[in-house]
Amino acid sequence: MHYVAHLSKDRKLKKLIREHGVFRLEKKKNLWLYLCYSIMSQQLSTKVARVIRQRFLDLYDGKEPTPQQVVDTPFEKMRAAGMSNAKVNYVQNVARFELVKGMGHKKLSKMSDEEVIAYLTQIKGVGRWTAEMLLMFALGREDLFAIDDLGLQNAVIGLYELKHRKKKTMQAKILEISKQWSPYRTYACMYLWRWKDNKPA
Repeated sequence: MHYVAHLSKDRKLKKLIREHGVFRLEKKKNLWLYLCYSIMSQQLSTKVARVIRQRFLDLYDGKEPTPQQVVDTPFEKMRAAGMSNAKVNYVQNVARFELVKGMGHKKLSKMSDEEVIAYLTQIKGVGRWTAEMLLMFALGREDLFAIDDLGLQNAVIGLYELKHRKKKTMQAKILEISKQWSPYRTYACMYLWRWKDNKPA
């Protein structure tokens, strides 16, 4: 894979690449639905998230719904699938946004990473981290480092044996380390999550 030689310049990552083999980034078809699933699974274990996702699909006879179907689903019915009030609102916000403004590949592929983040975080319930996960795992963008992800922070701190500093200094140090992985920071994140064993679902 094209990123291996570049990331292998970092001794720590070279070891992880040897251990875990190569990763590939995929593009997902329905970006708005990926965003909905991402919201549903936040702060939940992978197992619980999977159950809720299935219950959500069962509302639509096990098929992936259209955004209009999601908007038309009564609040209580969606709530009964196991989502909190806030998450039901956020999922419906995403579906509404898809209907009104759209977030297809064609539209987002013309935008830079930061433009995509700014565009999607207009949706109430979609934060920077959620938009970054979409960029990585649904749009297949190769050069993202989600600095707010605690798993990534802890992985860099642990792997590079960073001594405890003030939060701001620590973040600056982590970003400095991550710069050397550019333009393949997404792959570096995947190895770090694997090392920590907590890749986002």
